[in-house]
Amino acid sequence: MPRKVVQGPIRDKEKTKQKLLAAVGKILRVKGYSGLKVSKIAAVAGYDKKLIYEYFGSTDKLIDEYIKSQDYWSNNLAGVGESDFSDGGKELSKMALINQFESLKKNKELQKIILWELSEHKPILRKLADEREEMGAVMFKNITDPYFGEEKAKRFRAIMALLISGAYYLNIHTAANGSTFCGLDMKSDDGRAEIEKAIVDIVDFAYQK
Repeated sequence: MPRKVVQGPIRDKEKTKQKLLAAVGKILRVKGYSGLKVSKIAAVAGYDKKLIYEYFGSTDKLIDEYIKSQDYWSNNLAGVGESDFSDGGKELSKMALINQFESLKKNKELQKIILWELSEHKPILRKLADEREEMGAVMFKNITDPYFGEEKAKRFRAIMALLISGAYYLNIHTAANGSTFCGLDMKSDDGRAEIEKAIVDIVDFAYQK
């Protein structure tokens, strides 16, 4: 017997919201952030633009929700402070950095968002950066800072800053200008594996006492 699909205002609203969010992603991927106009978003989603205001309040709030849904760190570090990490977060750091490196390769929309962050000053992008910092602070304050102590904790944060920003740049550079960086092919499994090995080596180095 076919499974009954429940229809109703709540289900229809969620379906509409998801289509509007997906439309933001499609436009961002194809046209870039300059294409994110209310009429264009509504047309791509196949809905009247008044639903954007009804369900999200404004175009900026719709875009804000979409951006937050794509951000790696905001979505993957929430609640991390609730766990027990006897190694001071070493394995967590490796996993998070490698997953970020690979996630960004696949997420073309997030690549566009990061470029947008670098090229324009907008409240919704500043808000995202602040929320990302808050998520990172959970890991640092609850896991790595107590493990390293005040002075070494600063060094570890600096190392993480370089690794995170390096992962951003390598992926965006590869997508925009070519696959080779320092002689490594960032579109090949071998080239990317070397970067991931380097991430592991650097994190291991940071945890040496």
